[in-house]
Amino acid sequence: MRIVVIGGSGHVGTYLIPRLVAAGHEVINISRGQHPPYSPHGAWAAVEQVRLDREAEEKEGTFGKAVAAQRPDVVIDMICFTLESAQQITEALRGRIQHFLHCGSIWVHGPSVQVPTTEMQPRRPFGEYGIQKAAIEAYLLREARLTGFPATCLHPGHIVGPGWIPLNPAGHFNPVVFERLARGEEVALPNLGMETVHHVHADDVAQAFTAALDHWRMAVGESFHVVSPAAVTLRGYAEAVAAWFGREPALTYLPWDAWQATVTPQEAATTWDHIAHSPNCSIEKAHRLLGYTPRYGSLQAIKESLEWLSLAGEIQVS
Repeated sequence: MRIVVIGGSGHVGTYLIPRLVAAGHEVINISRGQHPPYSPHGAWAAVEQVRLDREAEEKEGTFGKAVAAQRPDVVIDMICFTLESAQQITEALRGRIQHFLHCGSIWVHGPSVQVPTTEMQPRRPFGEYGIQKAAIEAYLLREARLTGFPATCLHPGHIVGPGWIPLNPAGHFNPVVFERLARGEEVALPNLGMETVHHVHADDVAQAFTAALDHWRMAVGESFHVVSPAAVTLRGYAEAVAAWFGREPALTYLPWDAWQATVTPQEAATTWDHIAHSPNCSIEKAHRLLGYTPRYGSLQAIKESLEWLSLAGEIQVS
């Protein structure tokens, strides 16, 4: 098949596009062309690169038409963040493609109620990102079920893998948390450290996209969580990181108001977003209908990332 990937040079695309090429598909990557994939792979030599600035093209009302002009059988959209954006590309592709796969987010859910959260639970998103992703999901699934537009929504968790800094045990992205745990130094966690985060390796997300392609009848008109087999608590995560470096964790716990004063406002906002959600999502549906079987648990995926960051000199650990 002829597959267009929008935003294929990012975290997931780094693994997804080589999988598509290996499966024998003709692949076109649409991106702004500002950076190469996170990991080199010979498959990229077989990929046609098309440079488009989505934001600028959408303002002109031409982005969807430019994608349709590539004559795709399948479109995989990794970088759709607003309902208006989804509507524009859907109208341009209606009646022209066999499958449209949208990369959503587990942020379509608000705070966890019953865990693990299933795809059937009511949406209660908060924050602009989650609200928009939930609106996109609702729109695409409605179009699939009422008009036959062949859409599937895949909702990753906190994507992790070699080449970038994972969400850390304090719920933000400052790598100093990993360095302190590696040295056995004190690390403060908010509240009791029992809130959860749910990572997923970028290659497992790529696996889910190819599984949805292979199980078209099961995938169209449906949404799926794409996460590791189990979420982790902040405390358990911190303890595991310290143990990797042969350390006993020196953890302290502070009430939220006291804890947020120990970090920057941006870090506090990021942590609040994650602990207010405390995601813990089920992959039973994706496993049953698509055969999705993650290669990585949360901690395995994070450990691989930290090893890469250490070798690259991005974090200073012994």
